[in-house]
Amino acid sequence: MANLKLFEKRLIQLVLLFTIFTAVILGQLIRVQTVSASGYVQRAQSELTQTTTLLAPRGAITDNKGEPFARSVDSYRIVVDQKMITNPSQTSEFLTPYLKMDPEIIKSKIIGTARWFEVARYVKPAIWQKLKADITNFNNNLNLENLDQRIVGIFAERMYTREYPSGHLVASLLGFTKDDGNGAAGLESAWNSTLSGINGQAAIATGFGTRIPGSQQIKVEAKPGTSLRLTIDRDIQWVAEKSITNAVKKSSALSGTVIVMDPKTGEILAHATAPTFDPNNTKKFKLTDFFNPSVQEVYEPGSTGKVMTISAAIEEKLVNPNSVFSVPYKVKRFDREIKDHEFHKTQRLTTTGILAVSSNTGTILIGESLGASKLHDYLSKFGIGQSTNSGLPGESNGILAPVSQWSGTSLPTIAFGQGYSVTAMQATQVFATIANNGVRVSPTVIAGTSDAQGRFTPAKRNQKGVRVISPETAKTMRLMMESVVTPNGTAPSAAIKGYRVAGKTGTAMRFDKSCNCYSGYTASFIGFAPADNPKYVINVTIQRPQGMHWGGALGGPVFHDVMSFVLQSKKIAPTGGKPKPMALNEAEVKHDSAA
Repeated sequence: MANLKLFEKRLIQLVLLFTIFTAVILGQLIRVQTVSASGYVQRAQSELTQTTTLLAPRGAITDNKGEPFARSVDSYRIVVDQKMITNPSQTSEFLTPYLKMDPEIIKSKIIGTARWFEVARYVKPAIWQKLKADITNFNNNLNLENLDQRIVGIFAERMYTREYPSGHLVASLLGFTKDDGNGAAGLESAWNSTLSGINGQAAIATGFGTRIPGSQQIKVEAKPGTSLRLTIDRDIQWVAEKSITNAVKKSSALSGTVIVMDPKTGEILAHATAPTFDPNNTKKFKLTDFFNPSVQEVYEPGSTGKVMTISAAIEEKLVNPNSVFSVPYKVKRFDREIKDHEFHKTQRLTTTGILAVSSNTGTILIGESLGASKLHDYLSKFGIGQSTNSGLPGESNGILAPVSQWSGTSLPTIAFGQGYSVTAMQATQVFATIANNGVRVSPTVIAGTSDAQGRFTPAKRNQKGVRVISPETAKTMRLMMESVVTPNGTAPSAAIKGYRVAGKTGTAMRFDKSCNCYSGYTASFIGFAPADNPKYVINVTIQRPQGMHWGGALGGPVFHDVMSFVLQSKKIAPTGGKPKPMALNEAEVKHDSAA
C-alpha cells in the first residue's frame, strides 16, 4: 500500500513537471511567433543579407538650351557565382562579344570558388537584356544529354554610368568623375555637392558571409542630384573648338584657348581648349591632360596688356588719342635695352598710332607718365592679381607684385605687358571691361540649376560690377582699338566685312618654369564686335607656337572665324557706317587740323 502511494506521488510530480515544461515550451513558442517575431525576422535578415549603397544618379550638366553635356544613365555590374560555372572556357567565349573583353581575362574572373565576383561594370541595359535573353535561348535549345554545357551563374546588379554624349566638346570645363561616382576634375568636382544626389540602399542575400549574385533588391531608391545648366552655346562651342584645334595643329603649338564672353552679363558662350580629351575614356590620359588652361595657366600678356596702360593714361587725362610722341626703336632703362619688334627710325606717333602698331617703346613713354603706383592701381582695378570669381576650380589669381617689390625696369616692362602674369579669363575680362563702358563684371559659365522635377532656378549675379574707367574713356579706347584691325594695324586678318571690329594683338615671350628662363612665345588676339556697341568679346590665345608667332597672324584668323559665326548665329545686324579713321602720326594730325 505504501509503495502504491509512493508511486502515485511520483506520478503526480512527473505529470506536474511535464505540464510545467510543456507550458514553458508553449510560452516560448508563443513569444517567438507573436511577441518577438519581428525581432527574430530582423536578426535573421541581418545575418543572411548585406546592405549596400545604391549610388544616386548625378544631376546632368547641360548647355544653355538644356541639352546634356554630361548625364547619368542606367547601367549594370555583371557578376558571377564561380561555383555554378562548370564550363569556364565555353562561358568566357560566350560572354566575349557582349562584354568586349579578352576571353582569357573573362576566364580568369569566372574560375574559382567565390560565390560573388565582379566581371565587368558599366554595361549598358540593352547589352545586359540581350545577353540575358541569349543565355535563356541557348540553354533552352540544348539537348538533355548536353545540359552540362548550360551557361549559368551569370547575374547583373543595377548601377549608374556617367556619360558625356558630346565627347571631347567642352571637356576641360566639365572634367570627369571617379569610379566612386564623385567628381574628379572641372565642374564635376567644383559642383560635386550639388550634382550628387542622395544615395539609396539595396539588400543583397549572403551565404556564409558571401554575397549571392542576382539577389539584389532595392530597399531605398536613390534620389537624383541637381542638374547644372551652363551658359555655353553648343554651336558656338563647336566652331570655337574646331578653329582653335586647327590653329594649334597648324602652328605646332603647345596649346590654345578660345573664350567667347558677353561683356554685359559676364556669360561665357564658349570655352574651347586644344588639345582636349574625351571624358568617356580618361584612362589613356595623364593627369596634366585634364588641366584647364583658361584659369590655371598664367602667362605674361604682352601687348594685349597695353590697353590697360593707355586706358589709365587717358582716364588720368595725361594723354589723348592725338597726343604725339617721339618714339625711338629702342630705349635704355637702367641696365636693360628695350626694343620694338621691328627696326624703325624714330617716329612721331600719336597715342592711337602707338596702340595700332603695338610699339613697346611708345607705351613705355606713356606708362612712365603715369608712374609706378598709378599704373599698379589701374592694373588692380582691371582685376590683375586677383580671382575673376568665375567659380571654375583651380583658378589662379595671376601674378602682380606690389610696387615695393618692383625693380628699376619693372615700370617700363609692365607698361607694355611683361613682368606680370594673367590667365586667359583675366585677359578676357580686361577687354570686356572696355567693351562694357568701363565696368568690370565677373565671368560665369553657370546659368542656373534644375531640380529632379525640372524646376529651373537662375544663378544669382552681382549686376553692379566694378567701375574701372569712365564711359568716355572706354568709348575712346574702342575707337582707338579699331585701328588695330585696319591695314595699318597689326591684325587686319581679324576684320569682318560689314562690322566694326576692335581689338589688340599680343606677342609675349613665354616664361618656362622648367628652365627658369624665357622660351617660346604666347600669341594672342582679343577683340570685340560690333565696336560701336559691343555684344561679344573673344579671346584667342596660343601657347608656344613654332615658327610664326605673331598674335595678329595666328589669333586674328581664329577670331575672324569664330566672331563671324557668333554674329550670324545671334542675328547681330551689320554695323553700317564706318568711323572716321583716327590719326596715327603727327602728319595725319596736322592734316586733320588743316582740313
